[in-house]
Amino acid sequence: EGWLFGSAEIFLFVLVVGAFITVTMKTGAVTSGITRLALRFKSSPTMLIVILMVVFALGGTSYGMWEETLGFYVLLVALVLALKFDRMVGAGIIFLGAGAGIIASTVNPFATGVASDAAGISISDGLFLRVLMWIVLVPAAIAYMLWYARRIQADPSKSVVGLDPDEATGEVEEVPALDGRQKLILALFLGTFLVMIYGFIPWDDIWDSLFAGDFPLPQMSDLLGDFYFTEASVLFLVAAIVIGLIAGMGEKGTVETITAGAADFLGAALVIVVARSITVVMKNTFIIDTILDWMEGIVSGASSLAFAELAFLVNIPIAFLVPSSSGHAALVMPILAPLADFADVARSVIVTAYQSASGLVNLVTPTSAVLMGGLALSKIGYDRYLRFVTPFLGIAFVVIVVIVGIGALLA
Repeated sequence: EGWLFGSAEIFLFVLVVGAFITVTMKTGAVTSGITRLALRFKSSPTMLIVILMVVFALGGTSYGMWEETLGFYVLLVALVLALKFDRMVGAGIIFLGAGAGIIASTVNPFATGVASDAAGISISDGLFLRVLMWIVLVPAAIAYMLWYARRIQADPSKSVVGLDPDEATGEVEEVPALDGRQKLILALFLGTFLVMIYGFIPWDDIWDSLFAGDFPLPQMSDLLGDFYFTEASVLFLVAAIVIGLIAGMGEKGTVETITAGAADFLGAALVIVVARSITVVMKNTFIIDTILDWMEGIVSGASSLAFAELAFLVNIPIAFLVPSSSGHAALVMPILAPLADFADVARSVIVTAYQSASGLVNLVTPTSAVLMGGLALSKIGYDRYLRFVTPFLGIAFVVIVVIVGIGALLA
């Protein structure tokens, strides 16, 4: 039936979102925007940490901001050193901010989107549970980061990487203010994701459950007849072209950047297709049926709570073996989703369990190019990072277990 069976929309969507992000990052508007944000609050280091982590967490939860963080490590490390913190604070702002956002992905197309599609549900299913996780986990990450920052401020010897007095200058280098073109690009960048989020959420169903009536504002489906991955792909492609032209790349430059961006994400897209093709083979040869029949007896005796927690735990080692979150989703959801039906657990809860496990492992696995690259750019040893991040991993683990359990009990 072909390798693109059932995954053509996702394949195209991943490529287009990759192109959109690449075009936007090439304009420098995102980097400049976060730099200006950091400099604006340089006199209030605590507020600076909070705001930056919220920004990275929003990027993580909305579009899986991870690879895109590599451009910020050198910048933030220099900034926090100037504010008399250590290198780990600069790296931790990014790792824990974006990482917590990814664990609690709400509409992240590369994790939640692929997993929801593979599970046969809408990306909006289970949204409230994931928002709840974000509301709990992100403040927990910020609190842990602030605790560490204040701890080494009070006693520099507590730093896990050491604080070099010669590096802490107390001075922050100024950068030019955002011009009108960069502000417009940032507005389009954020606006595109907001339109996608607005289009994916079934407002009529939510409004009716809360107020027993129709949603008062028009939905994307009212305007387009339907809005899902294909329509979202068109949205991001048009936005990428517009941003490229606004940035002055010209027709040739815009097309070349879009092509290069899509090429960078081709590997992730192909992983999805290959994983889906494995699923097709397993389905056509009745391997999935055999596995489901074998596991149904085990699952049918388990409670909803036990199955949901087991789904989270099982996905942790799988995340180590399959580092691609989208490939991981396409591989496991065709099996876990039907099993969830046997255990009387909502499929959206299993999606949340999978993405939480994937995001948690993302923060620690040494096979992650972004993690190891960020540590290299920050000049931090992996062993030192493990000392820093391990307590937060424990906190995140407990938060995930509790919220997945709540989802299983309420669904």
